[in-house]
Amino acid sequence: MTTNIIENLAETPNALPPMQALIGLDLGTKTIGVAVSDSFQSIATPLETVKRKKFKLDAARLLEIIGDRAVGGIVLGLPLNMDGSEGPRAQSTRAFARNLSQLTPLPIVYWDERLSTVAAERALLEADTSRQRRSEVIDHVAASYILQGVLDRLGHMRSNGS
Repeated sequence: MTTNIIENLAETPNALPPMQALIGLDLGTKTIGVAVSDSFQSIATPLETVKRKKFKLDAARLLEIIGDRAVGGIVLGLPLNMDGSEGPRAQSTRAFARNLSQLTPLPIVYWDERLSTVAAERALLEADTSRQRRSEVIDHVAASYILQGVLDRLGHMRSNGS
């Protein structure tokens, strides 16, 4: 069975199409943070936070965003433990990816999201964002950190001819 899920971006740098926007997802138990890139794949921008309901409803909203923005690939933050092992949240993320891969042919790439929420929180604190506003935007800001990590890695791999 062919799958559109890419485990290791370093091994498949051409899995994500160039010159198309990418979407980054920070999957939480209650929300999904969403960020998008420009078509040059250089800048990730926080977009919105989707309140989770049922998979079909969540997926429908994500696919709507993907269609509206002509997205060419999906980056899904993989919540590894600090020692690199996978726990229940990582397994839940993998299950979400498998289900989503049945609904779209787009490549889905995992990206280690350790510390992305910490980095997002720090940036929001430095920007003197109120506690209430931080709670409203933290998920899609974290998604932009996840997506930016992939964009930076892709840029590096492509400039080195990998």
